[in-house]
Amino acid sequence: MKKYLLTILVLLLAASALAGPQRLAVKVSAANVRSGPGDQYETIWQVGMYHPLQITEKKVEWLHFIDSDKDEGWIHQSLVANIPSVVTISENCKIRSGPGPRQTVAFTAEKGVPFKVLEKKKDWIHVEHVDGDKGWIHQSLVW
Repeated sequence: MKKYLLTILVLLLAASALAGPQRLAVKVSAANVRSGPGDQYETIWQVGMYHPLQITEKKVEWLHFIDSDKDEGWIHQSLVANIPSVVTISENCKIRSGPGPRQTVAFTAEKGVPFKVLEKKKDWIHVEHVDGDKGWIHQSLVW
């Protein structure tokens, strides 16, 4: 029985290692990014709601991350959640009324605008901005 449990434990650990870095999103309107894992460290910038973060390390309640611009920092785990999200990586991204290049442009977004992901259809992602605007964006335009 012990050998069986040990085998299951090894498989679970291997599966979690293969999963790679965890991706989370900011769940508050503005979150402080710090230079180290604690309140005593300097706030180096702020990130807004739905901004996606790739978690690379955890120290107690603090998460080290890298973002779409390869910027790094620390954020408290209470400020993030497992929310599917993307951020624009190009200037003047066209957000369309439907999933396709022939759909009308609902609005445009500059580089660095985060969105919550609502659904996906092939290469198109249905997104929602924090202000409630919704539309479809091609996956090549986001991280």
